[in-house]
Amino acid sequence: MAGCHICELHARVDELPLRERIYLDEHWRLSHGWSSLEGWLVVCPRRHIEGLDELLPTEAASLGPLLSAATSALRAVVGCERTYVVLFAENPGFRHVHLHVVPRMASFGEADTGPNVFHFLNAPEHEQVSTARRDELAEQLREHIAARVRPGRA
Repeated sequence: MAGCHICELHARVDELPLRERIYLDEHWRLSHGWSSLEGWLVVCPRRHIEGLDELLPTEAASLGPLLSAATSALRAVVGCERTYVVLFAENPGFRHVHLHVVPRMASFGEADTGPNVFHFLNAPEHEQVSTARRDELAEQLREHIAARVRPGRA
């Protein structure tokens, strides 16, 4: 869909770096988001939808296992206590459904928990996880996810 950042990425998925395609199948793409928190993942449906009620039965059926695998991988790789899964999809250019899968670390204080976690997403660029580190994490996460769900194409 024109003007949709996520659809634009999907259109060139074969040339995206590993951090942008940790997991990829016919329904979903999992990437490491831009944030200052290692392991901030984003799950996007491969086709343009703007609400969960638009998911096809096969898409809905594969979402749960992917979220479970992503959470398991985050526990193993970044050592989080739990994960938050958040869906807003309201900003211009980002109305395409995308779910944030955010590691909730044991070290978080009150200012970091619940909806406050978004301060990691809104961090200045110089504080964000580097692309090299996101690629390194992507490789580790991919191994864990592949063990739990059908491996996607890379």
